[in-house]
Amino acid sequence: MALSTLNQRRWRNFKANRRAYWSLILFSILYILSLGAELIANDRPLLISYRGEYFTPFLSFHSEREFGGDFQTEANYRDPVLQCLVKTGGMVECFDTPGDLLRAVDLGELAGAEGFQEGWIVWPIIPYSYNTINNVGGAAPSAPDANHWLGTDDTARDVLARVIYGFRISVSFGLIVSFLTSVIGIAAGAVQGYFGGLTDLILQRVIEIWGSTPMLYVIIIISSIFTMSFWLLIFLMVLFGWMGLVGLVRAEFLRARNFEYVRAAKALGVSDLVIIFRHVLPNAMVATMAMMPFIVSGTIASLTALDFLGFGLPASSPSLGEMTQQAKQNLQAPWLAFSAFFTSAIMLSLLVFIFEGVRAAFDPRKTFR
Repeated sequence: MALSTLNQRRWRNFKANRRAYWSLILFSILYILSLGAELIANDRPLLISYRGEYFTPFLSFHSEREFGGDFQTEANYRDPVLQCLVKTGGMVECFDTPGDLLRAVDLGELAGAEGFQEGWIVWPIIPYSYNTINNVGGAAPSAPDANHWLGTDDTARDVLARVIYGFRISVSFGLIVSFLTSVIGIAAGAVQGYFGGLTDLILQRVIEIWGSTPMLYVIIIISSIFTMSFWLLIFLMVLFGWMGLVGLVRAEFLRARNFEYVRAAKALGVSDLVIIFRHVLPNAMVATMAMMPFIVSGTIASLTALDFLGFGLPASSPSLGEMTQQAKQNLQAPWLAFSAFFTSAIMLSLLVFIFEGVRAAFDPRKTFR
């Protein structure tokens, strides 16, 4: 679908802002990679070839018996016995009992056997998920090494894997909450400012009462009753965060509703809904976009703070706030603090640069040459 002339001009203005343009490219690459976190960091293989059949463990459940084992429980793909079964096609007795070593298999001897097909396993680049407990051969947290590029936390979980998953959760949370709060806040502010009078008075009193409700106390109470989840936390943040743009949009509509082109549209019989969204709202978007960097970054910072205090996502979830809490408790492991700090700093900086460019692109007075 082709862009309108106005949107083409906005896109050219955005591209002319090199900092915002390259921030968008870099942020998009990082976020798209994090959306495929299961393909990058996972303790389940991406693909297994066993007796000529192919399995994708990272997508579906496979029992140990499917690979020649004895149990119906999910296969432990990091177990040397299971890897031996996959590699030999189950044609050799693989065992690992106390006092015995895993039998060394000469695949050359099996190559001529009838029906033998050598199996193989394809692992992700980082063979650990965010909740994988690793054997670091010592005390945790452990320092960065060849196996764990950013080290491990105090429960021996890989920090890089948790950073990747935590980045995805933080950005997704911030974008979803910011979008929902902006839609509700813009709609409420537009109704207040455009209609004014009694409508404005009633909604303003409702906002004053609702805005005085302490959000943190409500979240603490609800987290003590229910198990906090991603979507429940989004609901609570939207419930208390939609008022951020109401005052700004209301002021823009109060100013614009008396302009001559609005009066002319009313005189021509144009509906209020069309006037609000087609004629007045575009003029209010410049001031609205100026607040978007603060809304997005503030939402992500709120999630990090709640996780740090223990009232956000469950402790097992990958979270930058939980990692910051671990850094506070393990001052002897500076890699935890560095990982949490640089991830948050880079993420928020890129978002601020992007929305600065968007705000400038929507400003009709701003022209890049």
